[in-house]
Amino acid sequence: MTIQTVDPRALRDAFGAFPTGVTVVTACDGDGNPIGFTANSFTSVSLNPPLLLVCLAKTSRNFATMTGAPHFAINVLSETQKDVSNTFARPVEDRFAAVEWAKGSAGCPIFSNVAAWFECAMEEVIEAGDHVILMGRIESFDNSGRNGLGYARGGYFTPTLASKAVSAAAEGNIELAAVVERRGEVLLLGEDVLSLPNIDAHDGNPTEALQKYLETLTGLTVSIGFLYSVYEGKSDGKQHIVYHAVAGDGEPAGGRFVKPDALAAAKFKTNSTADIVNRFAMESSIGNFGVYFGDETGGKIHPIPAKGAKA
Repeated sequence: MTIQTVDPRALRDAFGAFPTGVTVVTACDGDGNPIGFTANSFTSVSLNPPLLLVCLAKTSRNFATMTGAPHFAINVLSETQKDVSNTFARPVEDRFAAVEWAKGSAGCPIFSNVAAWFECAMEEVIEAGDHVILMGRIESFDNSGRNGLGYARGGYFTPTLASKAVSAAAEGNIELAAVVERRGEVLLLGEDVLSLPNIDAHDGNPTEALQKYLETLTGLTVSIGFLYSVYEGKSDGKQHIVYHAVAGDGEPAGGRFVKPDALAAAKFKTNSTADIVNRFAMESSIGNFGVYFGDETGGKIHPIPAKGAKA
């Protein structure tokens, strides 16, 4: 499709459909002081020679220092390091006080407990619109074997989080559900009494089973996103695992999309469903999402800043 004009926010959201890892790019300024920023625009380029790249916004306060640095490092954050990502994505003065780190052989800050790290010589700085591409030649690296922290659709996800939730719930009946949204509207089942689309979990990959069910139900392309809610249903004896999902264009064969302003007056099958849907409507309006852990009467929401990872 040819695009004549581009809405930057819509384009950013579309880019966000691609799940990425989360990194912190580090270097030292001319006085030897460490600098760093969170980036998910990182990729490998070549094995021979060993090259990688990361993109840097021209508006970044680190722009002049980073583009002039002879070396830089890529710290691939592990799934326990969301706080590190958030710290280095914000204009915090002493970011490095919040993380354990040491200098690599070329002097770049290398973080502890990362999934992997790469220290590079600056190979080339390439102009790319409102960004530049930093091409690095890898001089040293290490791989810890830890799982990396993921980012998609404005929120973090961790590769083992869902499997741990399923494992923890293995002794009981497990119900998988999804908050399926499209441009802020939520897919709901029913007419007078509404519910989220859901299935009972069986052996196998829960996200694959849920995606297959949703696509069969709606006839639309559905992308499963981050884990949104895990709770024990005391009234029905089930363990509930709810994902965020995004639907493609088209009229759904099953269910209907409901606008956020109609959700407050809607009647839901359970109070838990009402809480989930109304929380999602509130969080999507401000751009910050969270993951709920608990039971149907109380628990804790772990906030996930929508802008925690950025180039």
